[in-house]
Amino acid sequence: MISISQGKLAVILRHRRICLRIPVRTHEIKPPDQLEEVFGRYTHGLLQKGDIVVLSEKMVAAAQGRLVATETIQPSWLAVFLAKKVRKTSPGIGLGSPESMQVAIWECGKLRILFAAVFGMIGKWIGMKGLFYRIAGRQAAWIDGDAPYGMLRGNITLGPAQPNQVCQQLARQFGCQVAIMDVNDIGGCEICGASPACDRKLLIDLMKDNPLGQDVEQTPIGILRFLSEHAPCFFGCG
Repeated sequence: MISISQGKLAVILRHRRICLRIPVRTHEIKPPDQLEEVFGRYTHGLLQKGDIVVLSEKMVAAAQGRLVATETIQPSWLAVFLAKKVRKTSPGIGLGSPESMQVAIWECGKLRILFAAVFGMIGKWIGMKGLFYRIAGRQAAWIDGDAPYGMLRGNITLGPAQPNQVCQQLARQFGCQVAIMDVNDIGGCEICGASPACDRKLLIDLMKDNPLGQDVEQTPIGILRFLSEHAPCFFGCG
């Protein structure tokens, strides 16, 4: 029985190919867990030839120890000021708290965050969205705030370190394609890193509805498996 995030389909049809999306439930990943051990333990006996394994960026970062306890952070005036300017969304806090903004300042540097904030504001005035993160960098975008729901409460989670290298190492070790992705329920779907054989465009298409969820599902690992190469298209193919 496949227990997938509520309202999402376990089997989907894309480009005349039937894909099975298998969520893998785990314990709450955090130090001192080792990513290779966690990967091997929870995919053991499940993997088949041709499978693609998708890992949540938050799980990978947690296994790398890239967590900062919220109670240890004393936000600067700049972090407090900038956090008030962040648009709040339902899937997560992001940089919308002074604590997570302070972590972004530590991670990316004060000057870079300042430049990003100034140009981000200018971008909003002229109708160009996303300038803040283009300048601040993807590590700023991958920071997860301390949300009162979901996993790893009490911590700010940074983005995964060296995601492409991590995927390549896991792919070699376990004989499958591997990708680390940041996906949410409002249409955000980004590949943080992937092994070289991954079709990135196809991965986005398969994961953009966030089938693993991001709350209490506790399924930070997903296995994508194609059941057929060419399926008859009786109804609209994606």
